[in-house]
Amino acid sequence: MSAPSTSPSSPAAPARVFDFVLLAAIWGASFLFMRTSGKAFGALPTAGLRVCIASLFLLPLLALRGQIPALRQHWKLCFTVGVLNSAIPFACLSWALLSISTGLSALLNATVPLFGAAIAWWWLGDKLQGSRVLGLVVGFLGVAMLALNRDAGGAPGAGSSTLAVIACLTACLFYGISASFTRRFLPGVPSLVLATGSQLGASLVLLPLAIWTWPAEPAPLQAWGAVIALGVVCTGLAYVIFFRLIERTGPSRALSVTYAIPVFAILYGVVLLGESVTLWMGLCGAVIMLGTSLSTGLLSWGKAPLPPGD
Repeated sequence: MSAPSTSPSSPAAPARVFDFVLLAAIWGASFLFMRTSGKAFGALPTAGLRVCIASLFLLPLLALRGQIPALRQHWKLCFTVGVLNSAIPFACLSWALLSISTGLSALLNATVPLFGAAIAWWWLGDKLQGSRVLGLVVGFLGVAMLALNRDAGGAPGAGSSTLAVIACLTACLFYGISASFTRRFLPGVPSLVLATGSQLGASLVLLPLAIWTWPAEPAPLQAWGAVIALGVVCTGLAYVIFFRLIERTGPSRALSVTYAIPVFAILYGVVLLGESVTLWMGLCGAVIMLGTSLSTGLLSWGKAPLPPGD
């Protein structure tokens, strides 16, 4: 299914730009909410509550739109997307944010398009030549620079920052796998069906783990507010927008929203949590952004950038 044009003259282009910015702002805030709720609930309960709340938010919307039959038709694949795109990444990120700052985790999250481009090349046969290959090398070099510096956004005493970085990158890998899986097996499925089905699938996996690891001490109201915001806004609403972008612009273009997420996440962390941003983090972030821009075709030389819907 070909994607509609997103040229500046297209009436839909401003709406898509708005979706990108809104999604970046929402997902930038998710790191703040995961850190706040994770300290009170723990990683697995935070991830489990997030997807269960998202499911409860999305199911009535799905019923109102009369799309329950579509979910029944595609439930197996939608549930698989939930494991790949929510259960595993949310658990990894919630655990990582107990040890590293929101800014560092968001910078690492910017590698999602790198993984997405590499997986789409390997699995879907997307062209990956010239500047796009260089972009993968540059992007992963930036990640290595960031990961090898233990002073870049760690939280001493909160656990192993090295393992936390690995957890973040594991989440990014599964985000990339999920985007290509969705493109290959679920083209044309309504975004609300994908969003709802994926959260239900993630809930089936995470809910037993959340119950098993539930904290003995009751969580404060602030933590409940954070996890509700995670479920309703950063998951339920956000994934409707995200799957719509995949359907309309292709996985590589949709994943490029992660370029802007670190800007919002770092801003929230500095203003609301008092986190610091080092010069090294900024330099590594610039290298990662350059690599992701090249690897997805947003920047190139010798030929025009990739058309929308790559």
